[in-house]
Amino acid sequence: MSPIKKYSILKTFEELGVAPNIIRAITEMGYVSPMPVQEEVIPYLLGDGNEVIALAQTGTGKTAAFGLPILQQIDISDLQPQAVILCPTRELCLQIADDLNDYSKYIDKLKVLPVYGGSSIESQIRTLKRGVHVIVATPGRLIDLINRKTVDLQKVKNVILDEADEMLNMGFSESLDEILSHVPKTRNMLLFSATMPAEIARITKKYMRNPHEIVIGRKNEGAEHVKHLYYMVNARDKYLVLKRLADYNPNIYGIIFCRTKKETQEIADLLIKDGYNADSLHGDLSQAQRDYVMQKFRLRNIQLLVATDVAARGLDVEDLTHIINYGLPDDIESYTHRSGRTGRAGKTGTSIAIINLKEKHKIREIEKNINKKFEQGVIPSGKQICERQLFSFIDKLEKVEVNDDEIKDFLPSIYRKLDWLDKEDIIKRLISHEFNLLIDYYQDAGDIEAPQEGGAGKRERWERDKRPAGKGTGTGRSSEKGYARLFINLGRMDGLAPQNVIGLLNDNVSGRKVDIGRIDLMKNFSFFEVREADKDRVIQGLDGIKAMGRRVAVEQAQESPSDDRKKKIEKKNYKEGPKEYRKDNYKDKYKGSYKSKDKKKGKDR
Repeated sequence: MSPIKKYSILKTFEELGVAPNIIRAITEMGYVSPMPVQEEVIPYLLGDGNEVIALAQTGTGKTAAFGLPILQQIDISDLQPQAVILCPTRELCLQIADDLNDYSKYIDKLKVLPVYGGSSIESQIRTLKRGVHVIVATPGRLIDLINRKTVDLQKVKNVILDEADEMLNMGFSESLDEILSHVPKTRNMLLFSATMPAEIARITKKYMRNPHEIVIGRKNEGAEHVKHLYYMVNARDKYLVLKRLADYNPNIYGIIFCRTKKETQEIADLLIKDGYNADSLHGDLSQAQRDYVMQKFRLRNIQLLVATDVAARGLDVEDLTHIINYGLPDDIESYTHRSGRTGRAGKTGTSIAIINLKEKHKIREIEKNINKKFEQGVIPSGKQICERQLFSFIDKLEKVEVNDDEIKDFLPSIYRKLDWLDKEDIIKRLISHEFNLLIDYYQDAGDIEAPQEGGAGKRERWERDKRPAGKGTGTGRSSEKGYARLFINLGRMDGLAPQNVIGLLNDNVSGRKVDIGRIDLMKNFSFFEVREADKDRVIQGLDGIKAMGRRVAVEQAQESPSDDRKKKIEKKNYKEGPKEYRKDNYKDKYKGSYKSKDKKKGKDR
């Protein structure tokens, strides 16, 4: 691999060697001066036989960096594919094809064809037969066309792998090998990637001839304008913290990444129930459903998109303010891709990780890899959230454009109607109308405490966290002052899960939303906690309804168990507790029942 070549700072696309008809098109698109990756890549690709590995973050102008020189080298008179651009997802495929069509607006008769799954293959075959110059494709569909012998790649001069690391992460390694076996060995190969995993090195060694490596920033480095935060939380408080972060950022427009399809759907459903503009994107959705969700998200009809890594790969959405990692990914490269979706094109963005104590080491690993420091965030209080929301509302109110001509006929009657109120009363009523529900919720919702790092030892942590019986879920808050513990005659055997408990409350309890605490699921029954003030209306709302095929019974749980129950609990806690606890307490708790090895041998201890 040749050493990194440095170019002098170039100010215009004209100085880079870009043709006038292409410059005219990109000028109309708003391009003023080249971005760093374009300054480095374009002059090199306009030369002959130059293979490139470009390491740069998503959103740094990569499409123009390879697209402009590739378009400029097309022979319009030859209606055969001369360039193939491979990318991991349908969404990215369409985005690149749209950009290339915009760049080539003033190149007469240049044909660009996006080729991807989930669309009519017959339509794509008909277009190929009429002739195209550039194919933008996902690997699977292109292989399908090759196997049908409907596409000829023998005149391809340039093969571009865009977001190559993501393609490999998605398991396209063998597909790339298959496609590259059908193009001439004399072709140029251009590889664009945000990170440089070992599999990329294998491809470069196998298919590239002394490639020129261009690095914008540092290898595997995070996007320059992204701020990285982490919030340390107890697992049971994770969703509550997510809601607080969304409320604390009223103008949030972002993606929440989850680890599994099930978790993705559950979190999206909870957010929707709680009144947020949210939706989910994961592999169990059909292509039509995914397109519909993405269309709503791009139009900002959705503020929060809850997604898995696989579903969100290749998404090109502008102006995202936040990326929230509800669960950290297993590999650091995935975090780099996630965070790189915000802070694009010189704008700032924020990447947030909601973690527990066990994940702290992952933050340190990511810091080393992306060469950036995380700040530890403080979970906002209810008062801080309400202030933030109120001031955001006031800011919007101040910026409202008033059209006197349209409303002047209505103003006299409105003034008469409000004449008995002074300015302060009108402001109070306006704020109350907009924010009463939010203020009520956060007045009753106490602060969420972050777990203490280090601090309590094994015995103290066990005594603090031990439960009276069964294997609870730990969802919501732990037992605390101001909460009432309720019994319900449904359990795991009935298929009861934490989200079912929340759903029962949302669907059957009238009035404002119930703030639920800890949920303990047993085999045939369960316990859950609600605020003392909500106890009576929860019992009234749930007791006697029919759910999960049974008549539901709900009542307040007994404050203290019977003596027999206490003994069972005590013995269970003794057996499950740490060794030093048993050693310190066996004389007091189990005097007379303890038999040492010495006693077994007939000796007095």
